[in-house]
Amino acid sequence: QKCHSESISVLKEGLLEKRSDGLLQLWKKKHCVLTEDGMLLNPPKQHDHPHHQHHYHHTVKVKELHFANMKTVDCVERKGKYIYFTVVMSEGKEIDFRCPQDEGWNAEITLQMVQYKNRQAILAVKSTRQKQQLLVVQLPGQKMLRNSHNAA
Repeated sequence: QKCHSESISVLKEGLLEKRSDGLLQLWKKKHCVLTEDGMLLNPPKQHDHPHHQHHYHHTVKVKELHFANMKTVDCVERKGKYIYFTVVMSEGKEIDFRCPQDEGWNAEITLQMVQYKNRQAILAVKSTRQKQQLLVVQLPGQKMLRNSHNAA
């Protein structure tokens, strides 16, 4: 896989079409990289435009959709050879995508988003438990039965 500044595990990679925000709402091809933390949307691979290659790193606009800011994947609809779906961000912004039906991007993005949110929830629970355990330690002389596993 590509070596980025830090190593991110690429779970899925390929072309996805995004509807532009402009009045014409044209579908624009994006090179999409799905990671454990979100989606990276790059312009299509630079080897399609060899004369731009040496400018590539300066002009490239990478858009990152982080799962932390993502609310849901919505409005999944099959039409012709495409699946259309909408990524809803937590601030209410909606981004429309489409991909060939056999690519299953919508399912993959949904799955990774759910797993990300689950990991965040587990981390939150862990830090709360650690705080509770610290409280337990700070109360001397009392036998605490708080570490029984019915707190779930």
